[in-house]
Amino acid sequence: MPRACSTGSPSSVVADFLATMAAGSLRRREAARAERSMDRLMRLVEDASPAPRLSLAGGFDVIAEIKATSPAEGALADAADFDHTARASAYAEGGAVAVSVLTEPDRFSGALEHLAAAARVLAGHNVPAMRKDFLVDDYQVVEARLAGAGGVLAIVAMLDDAALANLTARAAELGLFVLVECFDAEDAARTSRLVDTAGATKLAEAGQLLVGVNTRDLRTLAVDNDRLERLVGHLPRQLPRVAESGLKVPADAARAVDMGYDVALIGTALMRRDDATQAVAEFVEAGRAAAGVDA
Repeated sequence: MPRACSTGSPSSVVADFLATMAAGSLRRREAARAERSMDRLMRLVEDASPAPRLSLAGGFDVIAEIKATSPAEGALADAADFDHTARASAYAEGGAVAVSVLTEPDRFSGALEHLAAAARVLAGHNVPAMRKDFLVDDYQVVEARLAGAGGVLAIVAMLDDAALANLTARAAELGLFVLVECFDAEDAARTSRLVDTAGATKLAEAGQLLVGVNTRDLRTLAVDNDRLERLVGHLPRQLPRVAESGLKVPADAARAVDMGYDVALIGTALMRRDDATQAVAEFVEAGRAAAGVDA
């Protein structure tokens, strides 16, 4: 059960927005499961081609994001006409190590079909697609794998410990990487405990488990960039650290590296650029220069 839907006390910062997102995700999962059982989904996955594995170059890497709409920023593209394959390919050509694709339909204009389209073209670049959504259990991890994804996002504040462990275990079983997203020190502490579970340990040992800090306050939708610095010391040291949201210009990537981050997930800043390949390359170059490695 998602924490945001439980009778417990999820972080007051994220409760309202995540409760709405979790409820919608739960409805979509139930509708999907009514059409195809987990057993049926797993049988279909057995015949699916393997997805590219996440391979971090070291020093600094970029996960580039495709989203037509942002609740905070409004429309970023024409959702009806947007070419997900062209944008995914452009990101890969710019040096992105993975491409995050929004599949949440109500607030982000996303769909699993967008993920599948991006994954098909990214396979030719040997770059994984990541399903970014408000996942409530491991059924949706299998959905992501069937759509061609090589990774998924797991939002700690939405999931209790059992659901989080089940989600990461399913990802490990299917060969997907997981980006675990934190908002506060409690989330970071829970992620540290998660690393000791069997599935997460397997992912971590394979370099397929990442921990991120989202700078966006999901109560106000404002960005709190200071959160990156406040939380970096709380994150598990053995995992690559991802700075999420609020990176607007390449210099922000350099600052994230200086704080101790290894990866940046960048969405809005890239979606606002027509020259997507060059935009990704600029962030990669700035981050790697700060890290003291060649772009």
